[in-house]
Amino acid sequence: MANHIKGNKQRFGAKGWTPERIGSLAGKTYVITGASSGTGLEATRLFLSKGAKVVMLNRNAKKSKEIITSLKQEFGKHADVTLIQMDLAVQDSVRKAAAEVMKRVPHIDALICNAAIAQVAKQELTVDGFESQLGVNHFAHFLLCGLLFERIEQSEGRIVVVGSNGYKMGEKRILFEDLNFDRNYSPWASYAQSKLAQMMFAYEFQRRIQASGKHVKVYVCHPGASRTNLLQDTAGTFQKSLWSVLSIFAQSAEKGAWPEVMCATEDGLEQAKYYGPTRFEMVGPVGECSLETFALDHEMAERLWTLSEQNTSLHWPL
Repeated sequence: MANHIKGNKQRFGAKGWTPERIGSLAGKTYVITGASSGTGLEATRLFLSKGAKVVMLNRNAKKSKEIITSLKQEFGKHADVTLIQMDLAVQDSVRKAAAEVMKRVPHIDALICNAAIAQVAKQELTVDGFESQLGVNHFAHFLLCGLLFERIEQSEGRIVVVGSNGYKMGEKRILFEDLNFDRNYSPWASYAQSKLAQMMFAYEFQRRIQASGKHVKVYVCHPGASRTNLLQDTAGTFQKSLWSVLSIFAQSAEKGAWPEVMCATEDGLEQAKYYGPTRFEMVGPVGECSLETFALDHEMAERLWTLSEQNTSLHWPL
Protein backbone atom coordinates (compact mmCIF):
# COMPACT_ATOMS: atom_id res chain seq x y z
CA MET A 1 0.00 0.00 0.00
CA ALA A 2 1.38 3.41 -0.93
CA ASN A 3 2.39 5.72 1.87
CA HIS A 4 0.26 8.79 2.14
CA ILE A 5 -0.63 11.57 4.50
CA LYS A 6 -4.28 11.62 5.55
CA GLY A 7 -6.00 14.95 5.81
CA ASN A 8 -8.94 16.15 7.88
CA LYS A 9 -11.70 16.08 5.30
CA GLN A 10 -14.25 17.59 7.67
CA ARG A 11 -12.55 20.95 8.24
CA PHE A 12 -15.45 22.76 6.60
CA GLY A 13 -18.17 20.42 7.84
CA ALA A 14 -20.05 17.68 6.03
CA LYS A 15 -20.79 19.88 2.99
CA GLY A 16 -17.15 20.91 2.62
CA TRP A 17 -16.00 24.32 1.42
CA THR A 18 -18.45 26.22 -0.78
CA PRO A 19 -18.37 29.72 -2.34
CA GLU A 20 -20.90 30.80 0.30
CA ARG A 21 -17.87 31.32 2.55
CA ILE A 22 -16.56 34.11 0.34
CA GLY A 23 -17.41 37.65 1.34
CA SER A 24 -16.91 40.69 -0.85
CA LEU A 25 -13.75 40.56 -2.97
CA ALA A 26 -13.96 44.22 -3.98
CA GLY A 27 -10.45 45.62 -4.33
CA LYS A 28 -8.91 42.17 -4.86
CA THR A 29 -7.07 41.19 -8.05
CA TYR A 30 -6.70 37.63 -9.32
CA VAL A 31 -4.44 36.61 -12.20
CA ILE A 32 -5.35 33.25 -13.72
CA THR A 33 -3.93 31.14 -16.54
CA GLY A 34 -6.23 29.22 -18.86
CA ALA A 35 -9.38 31.18 -18.08
CA SER A 36 -11.11 30.84 -21.45
CA SER A 37 -12.93 27.59 -20.58
CA GLY A 38 -13.46 24.91 -17.97
CA THR A 39 -12.50 25.46 -14.35
CA GLY A 40 -10.51 28.59 -15.19
CA LEU A 41 -13.55 30.30 -16.67
CA GLU A 42 -15.76 29.18 -13.79
CA ALA A 43 -13.22 30.49 -11.26
CA THR A 44 -13.23 33.80 -13.13
CA ARG A 45 -17.02 33.93 -12.91
CA LEU A 46 -16.92 33.31 -9.16
CA PHE A 47 -14.35 36.06 -8.60
CA LEU A 48 -16.33 38.54 -10.68
CA SER A 49 -19.55 37.64 -8.89
CA LYS A 50 -17.89 38.76 -5.63
CA GLY A 51 -16.65 42.04 -7.09
CA ALA A 52 -13.00 41.14 -7.76
CA LYS A 53 -10.82 42.17 -10.67
CA VAL A 54 -9.62 39.32 -12.90
CA VAL A 55 -6.71 39.33 -15.34
CA MET A 56 -6.90 36.34 -17.68
CA LEU A 57 -3.70 34.95 -19.19
CA ASN A 58 -4.98 33.02 -22.21
CA ARG A 59 -3.51 31.80 -25.48
CA ASN A 60 -6.51 32.45 -27.74
CA ALA A 61 -7.08 36.21 -27.89
CA LYS A 62 -10.15 36.08 -30.16
CA LYS A 63 -11.99 33.56 -27.99
CA SER A 64 -10.99 35.47 -24.84
CA LYS A 65 -12.41 38.74 -26.15
CA GLU A 66 -15.71 37.01 -26.90
CA ILE A 67 -15.73 35.60 -23.37
CA ILE A 68 -15.02 39.02 -21.86
CA THR A 69 -18.01 40.41 -23.78
CA SER A 70 -20.17 37.59 -22.42
CA LEU A 71 -18.92 38.12 -18.85
CA LYS A 72 -19.70 41.84 -19.02
CA GLN A 73 -23.21 40.96 -20.19
CA GLU A 74 -23.55 38.62 -17.23
CA PHE A 75 -22.00 40.76 -14.49
CA GLY A 76 -22.46 44.26 -15.88
CA LYS A 77 -20.39 46.48 -18.15
CA HIS A 78 -18.26 47.60 -15.21
CA ALA A 79 -17.09 44.04 -14.46
CA ASP A 80 -13.29 44.35 -14.28
CA VAL A 81 -12.02 41.49 -16.42
CA THR A 82 -9.15 41.90 -18.89
CA LEU A 83 -6.89 39.77 -21.07
CA ILE A 84 -3.14 39.55 -21.44
CA GLN A 85 -2.34 37.12 -24.24
CA MET A 86 0.09 34.35 -23.28
CA ASP A 87 1.06 31.02 -24.81
CA LEU A 88 2.47 28.68 -22.15
CA ALA A 89 4.09 26.56 -24.87
CA VAL A 90 6.44 29.45 -25.70
CA GLN A 91 8.69 30.77 -22.93
CA ASP A 92 9.23 34.08 -24.73
CA SER A 93 5.46 34.56 -24.70
CA VAL A 94 5.42 33.92 -20.93
CA ARG A 95 8.16 36.53 -20.45
CA LYS A 96 6.29 39.13 -22.52
CA ALA A 97 3.03 38.45 -20.70
CA ALA A 98 4.71 38.67 -17.29
CA ALA A 99 6.28 42.00 -18.25
CA GLU A 100 2.83 43.25 -19.28
CA VAL A 101 1.35 42.09 -15.96
CA MET A 102 4.09 43.90 -14.04
CA LYS A 103 3.32 47.05 -16.03
CA ARG A 104 -0.47 46.93 -15.83
CA VAL A 105 -1.29 45.12 -12.58
CA PRO A 106 -0.07 46.95 -9.45
CA HIS A 107 -1.42 44.40 -6.97
CA ILE A 108 -1.88 40.60 -7.15
CA ASP A 109 -3.84 38.89 -4.41
CA ALA A 110 -3.40 35.50 -6.06
CA LEU A 111 -1.79 34.03 -9.14
CA ILE A 112 -3.67 30.88 -10.09
CA CYS A 113 -1.72 28.40 -12.21
CA ASN A 114 -4.80 26.76 -13.69
CA ALA A 115 -4.00 26.10 -17.37
CA ALA A 116 -2.89 22.65 -18.48
CA ILE A 117 -2.74 20.25 -21.38
CA ALA A 118 -3.31 16.55 -20.82
CA GLN A 119 -2.50 13.16 -22.28
CA VAL A 120 -1.08 14.42 -25.56
CA ALA A 121 -1.51 11.46 -27.91
CA LYS A 122 1.95 11.52 -29.52
CA GLN A 123 5.16 13.05 -28.27
CA GLU A 124 5.28 16.76 -29.09
CA LEU A 125 8.01 19.22 -28.17
CA THR A 126 7.56 22.89 -27.37
CA VAL A 127 9.54 25.47 -29.34
CA ASP A 128 11.95 25.49 -26.38
CA GLY A 129 12.56 21.76 -26.80
CA PHE A 130 10.58 20.23 -23.94
CA GLU A 131 7.96 17.48 -23.91
CA SER A 132 4.80 19.52 -24.37
CA GLN A 133 3.01 18.64 -21.12
CA LEU A 134 6.09 19.21 -18.98
CA GLY A 135 6.84 22.41 -20.89
CA VAL A 136 3.34 23.86 -20.61
CA ASN A 137 2.18 22.54 -17.25
CA HIS A 138 5.41 22.91 -15.27
CA PHE A 139 8.26 24.89 -16.86
CA ALA A 140 6.03 27.72 -18.12
CA HIS A 141 4.29 28.12 -14.77
CA PHE A 142 7.64 27.94 -12.94
CA LEU A 143 8.84 30.80 -15.14
CA LEU A 144 5.64 32.80 -14.67
CA CYS A 145 5.74 32.44 -10.88
CA GLY A 146 9.33 33.59 -10.81
CA LEU A 147 8.72 36.61 -13.01
CA LEU A 148 5.68 37.74 -10.99
CA PHE A 149 6.97 36.79 -7.54
CA GLU A 150 8.16 40.29 -6.64
CA ARG A 151 4.71 41.78 -7.30
CA ILE A 152 2.96 38.96 -5.43
CA GLU A 153 5.32 39.38 -2.48
CA GLN A 154 4.72 43.14 -2.41
CA SER A 155 1.00 42.34 -2.28
CA GLU A 156 1.47 39.65 0.41
CA GLY A 157 -0.47 37.50 -2.02
CA ARG A 158 -0.77 33.82 -2.84
CA ILE A 159 0.13 31.38 -5.55
CA VAL A 160 -2.29 28.55 -6.27
CA VAL A 161 -0.99 25.55 -8.21
CA VAL A 162 -3.72 23.39 -9.71
CA GLY A 163 -2.41 19.85 -9.66
CA SER A 164 -4.10 16.59 -10.57
CA ASN A 165 -4.57 13.14 -9.10
CA GLY A 166 -2.78 12.07 -12.26
CA TYR A 167 0.43 12.70 -10.30
CA LYS A 168 -0.10 9.26 -8.74
CA MET A 169 0.19 7.52 -12.11
CA GLY A 170 3.30 6.83 -14.17
CA GLU A 171 6.70 6.47 -12.58
CA LYS A 172 5.86 8.48 -9.43
CA ARG A 173 9.11 10.38 -9.89
CA ILE A 174 10.77 12.86 -12.24
CA LEU A 175 12.60 11.05 -15.06
CA PHE A 176 15.69 13.21 -15.01
CA GLU A 177 17.42 10.70 -17.31
CA ASP A 178 14.69 10.98 -19.97
CA LEU A 179 12.56 14.07 -19.30
CA ASN A 180 11.03 14.12 -22.77
CA PHE A 181 10.19 10.39 -22.83
CA ASP A 182 12.30 9.96 -25.95
CA ARG A 183 12.75 6.25 -25.23
CA ASN A 184 9.17 5.22 -24.57
CA TYR A 185 6.58 7.99 -24.83
CA SER A 186 3.32 7.48 -22.95
CA PRO A 187 0.49 10.05 -22.80
CA TRP A 188 -0.40 8.95 -19.28
CA ALA A 189 3.13 8.78 -17.86
CA SER A 190 4.24 12.08 -19.38
CA TYR A 191 1.12 13.83 -18.09
CA ALA A 192 1.66 12.30 -14.64
CA GLN A 193 5.25 13.55 -14.59
CA SER A 194 4.16 17.07 -15.55
CA LYS A 195 1.59 17.28 -12.75
CA LEU A 196 3.97 15.74 -10.21
CA ALA A 197 6.57 18.31 -11.26
CA GLN A 198 4.08 21.13 -10.69
CA MET A 199 3.21 19.84 -7.24
CA MET A 200 6.79 19.14 -6.18
CA PHE A 201 7.70 22.65 -7.32
CA ALA A 202 4.89 24.12 -5.22
CA TYR A 203 5.92 22.27 -2.07
CA GLU A 204 9.58 23.19 -2.58
CA PHE A 205 8.45 26.76 -3.23
CA GLN A 206 6.66 26.74 0.14
CA ARG A 207 9.78 25.54 1.92
CA ARG A 208 11.99 28.17 0.29
CA ILE A 209 9.57 31.01 1.00
CA GLN A 210 9.26 29.98 4.65
CA ALA A 211 13.05 29.76 4.99
CA SER A 212 13.47 33.23 3.47
CA GLY A 213 10.85 34.83 5.72
CA LYS A 214 8.91 36.22 2.76
CA HIS A 215 5.16 36.77 2.91
CA VAL A 216 3.72 34.65 0.10
CA LYS A 217 1.56 31.57 0.58
CA VAL A 218 1.56 28.69 -1.90
CA TYR A 219 -1.32 26.22 -2.02
CA VAL A 220 -1.88 23.06 -4.06
CA CYS A 221 -5.28 21.77 -5.13
CA HIS A 222 -6.95 19.62 -7.76
CA PRO A 223 -10.35 19.79 -9.54
CA GLY A 224 -11.21 16.12 -9.20
CA ALA A 225 -13.19 14.61 -12.06
CA SER A 226 -14.83 17.61 -13.70
CA ARG A 227 -16.53 17.99 -17.05
CA THR A 228 -14.16 20.23 -19.00
CA ASN A 229 -12.65 20.20 -22.50
CA LEU A 230 -9.14 19.50 -21.17
CA LEU A 231 -8.64 16.47 -23.43
CA GLN A 232 -10.45 17.83 -26.46
CA ASP A 233 -7.47 19.14 -28.44
CA THR A 234 -4.67 16.85 -27.33
CA ALA A 235 -5.77 13.35 -26.30
CA GLY A 236 -5.95 10.33 -28.54
CA THR A 237 -9.14 8.49 -29.52
CA PHE A 238 -8.85 5.95 -26.68
CA GLN A 239 -8.40 8.59 -23.97
CA LYS A 240 -11.34 10.61 -25.32
CA SER A 241 -13.55 7.51 -25.47
CA LEU A 242 -12.61 6.49 -21.94
CA TRP A 243 -13.34 9.98 -20.62
CA SER A 244 -16.70 10.09 -22.41
CA VAL A 245 -17.71 7.10 -20.28
CA LEU A 246 -16.16 8.32 -17.02
CA SER A 247 -17.57 11.83 -17.43
CA ILE A 248 -21.01 10.43 -16.64
CA PHE A 249 -19.81 10.28 -13.03
CA ALA A 250 -17.98 13.62 -13.11
CA GLN A 251 -19.04 16.89 -11.53
CA SER A 252 -19.56 20.24 -13.23
CA ALA A 253 -16.68 22.52 -14.22
CA GLU A 254 -18.09 25.05 -11.74
CA LYS A 255 -17.61 22.65 -8.82
CA GLY A 256 -14.22 21.71 -10.24
CA ALA A 257 -13.24 25.38 -9.83
CA TRP A 258 -14.13 25.50 -6.14
CA PRO A 259 -10.78 24.14 -4.83
CA GLU A 260 -8.71 26.78 -6.65
CA VAL A 261 -11.09 29.56 -5.61
CA MET A 262 -10.90 28.30 -2.03
CA CYS A 263 -7.11 28.32 -2.13
CA ALA A 264 -7.15 31.86 -3.52
CA THR A 265 -9.56 33.29 -0.93
CA GLU A 266 -9.88 31.19 2.23
CA ASP A 267 -7.87 32.19 5.32
CA GLY A 268 -6.17 29.68 7.59
CA LEU A 269 -5.34 26.99 5.03
CA GLU A 270 -2.27 24.89 5.73
CA GLN A 271 0.65 24.47 3.39
CA ALA A 272 2.22 21.11 2.48
CA LYS A 273 -1.39 19.99 2.01
CA TYR A 274 -3.52 19.00 -0.96
CA TYR A 275 -7.06 20.30 -1.40
CA GLY A 276 -9.89 19.14 -3.62
CA PRO A 277 -13.06 17.04 -3.81
CA THR A 278 -12.96 14.42 -1.07
CA ARG A 279 -15.39 11.71 -2.26
CA PHE A 280 -12.99 9.20 -3.80
CA GLU A 281 -10.99 12.41 -4.37
CA MET A 282 -13.02 12.84 -7.56
CA VAL A 283 -16.27 14.61 -6.63
CA GLY A 284 -18.16 15.81 -3.58
CA PRO A 285 -17.34 18.07 -0.64
CA VAL A 286 -14.17 20.16 -1.02
CA GLY A 287 -11.58 19.81 1.71
CA GLU A 288 -8.19 18.32 2.46
CA CYS A 289 -7.21 15.19 0.50
CA SER A 290 -4.56 12.56 1.08
CA LEU A 291 -1.11 13.33 -0.29
CA GLU A 292 1.40 10.72 -1.41
CA THR A 293 4.70 11.18 0.40
CA PHE A 294 6.78 11.00 -2.79
CA ALA A 295 5.31 14.38 -3.76
CA LEU A 296 7.14 15.84 -0.75
CA ASP A 297 10.55 14.31 -1.57
CA HIS A 298 12.97 17.14 -0.72
CA GLU A 299 15.97 15.82 -2.65
CA MET A 300 14.02 15.26 -5.86
CA ALA A 301 12.31 18.65 -5.50
CA GLU A 302 15.61 20.47 -5.06
CA ARG A 303 16.99 18.75 -8.13
CA LEU A 304 13.85 19.65 -10.08
CA TRP A 305 14.13 23.28 -8.96
CA THR A 306 17.72 23.53 -10.19
CA LEU A 307 16.77 21.90 -13.49
CA SER A 308 13.79 24.24 -13.87
CA GLU A 309 16.00 27.28 -13.34
CA GLN A 310 18.36 25.99 -16.02
CA ASN A 311 15.57 25.21 -18.48
CA THR A 312 13.91 28.61 -18.07
CA SER A 313 17.10 30.68 -17.68
CA LEU A 314 15.55 32.13 -14.54
CA HIS A 315 17.49 32.12 -11.28
CA TRP A 316 15.54 33.01 -8.17
CA PRO A 317 16.99 34.56 -5.01
CA LEU A 318 15.20 31.96 -2.90
